[in-house]
Amino acid sequence: MGIIAFLVIGLLAGLLARAIMPGNQSMGLLATTLLGIVGSFVGGFIGSLLSSNGRVFDLQPSGLLFSVLGALLVLFLVGFAGRRRVHV
Repeated sequence: MGIIAFLVIGLLAGLLARAIMPGNQSMGLLATTLLGIVGSFVGGFIGSLLSSNGRVFDLQPSGLLFSVLGALLVLFLVGFAGRRRVHV
């Protein structure tokens, strides 16, 4: 997959995950894109476990769906870790 397509899918996944997740996520465009890219890796890994071919980096029809689900999982974990942090 081309780097431009990877960045665009990452940005779309990050934007959709931030729109779905309740609460205030104060992050810019770059952080949203990085969230989507990490979510794509997580979603691709989950999708490869459920798929018969087991390829993580292939473009599949369910790729954006798993990217958004992965980004939601990452956003939840980051939000959970941020709430548990003790401010001194």
